[in-house]
Amino acid sequence: MGRAPCCSKVGLHRGPWTPREDALLTKYIQTHGEGQWRSLPKRAGLLRCGKSCRLRWMNYLRPDIKRGNITPEEDDLIVRMHSLLGNRWSLIAGRLPGRTDNEIKNYWNTHLSKKLRNQGTDPKTHDKLTEAPEKKKGKKKNKQKNENNKGSEKTLVYLPKPIRVKALSSCIPRTDSTLTLNSNSATASTSEEKVQSPEAEVKEVNMVWGVGDDADNGGIEIFFGEDHDLVNNTASYEECYSDVHTDDHGTLEKLYEEYLQLLNVEEKPDELDSFAQSLLV
Repeated sequence: MGRAPCCSKVGLHRGPWTPREDALLTKYIQTHGEGQWRSLPKRAGLLRCGKSCRLRWMNYLRPDIKRGNITPEEDDLIVRMHSLLGNRWSLIAGRLPGRTDNEIKNYWNTHLSKKLRNQGTDPKTHDKLTEAPEKKKGKKKNKQKNENNKGSEKTLVYLPKPIRVKALSSCIPRTDSTLTLNSNSATASTSEEKVQSPEAEVKEVNMVWGVGDDADNGGIEIFFGEDHDLVNNTASYEECYSDVHTDDHGTLEKLYEEYLQLLNVEEKPDELDSFAQSLLV
């Protein structure tokens, strides 16, 4: 069976004590003395639990409590008494005048136990440890170092090399390695009407690529469809377009020869023959 509660704790104050409550409790105990803690709050005019009044008086308000830090002599006495009595804090406090059991317990858990462990002594049994524990490095310092290292690392940005691009015009002589492709030439085999009329062929051309060894154009020449301007050139599209597409049926034969150079003739000879017939019609 557990201990019965001291009171119902309904409508009582909780939390830290106020100076007014400390004054009422001190005045009542100085007049009537200690004891009868269950009935003391009502007699003193306090809305507190009897246990709370007792702990407040014993640990903080007693006039004989010793204030200040614990001295090194008291440290040695607490360690020796703990090796004999264990965690009996009230008995240890009786050997130290002016110190409370709650104060000694808190001081042991926060300071003395860690001090003994660092010295290689078990704080529970007071025996020597086989291996001295290593000092733990602060986690905050490690985190700060990692953040500083990440901040010091510079991000590398890889930029593509610039390529000089110019419009294809008739003023530049074409070489054997020059390549001119029609983006819609793959549809020539399916539609004979588009090939027969030169105007339809002119409308289908959307992009012309020029690849060569000339020093002027850097080996690459590009211009885009009907409504777009030339890339990296001040010349208008209509001027270059009129220079390139002025030939008649002979340009189709040249286009076919250049197309044969790109494709593997040995893999699909039937498809190439059908494509050639559609162009020459």
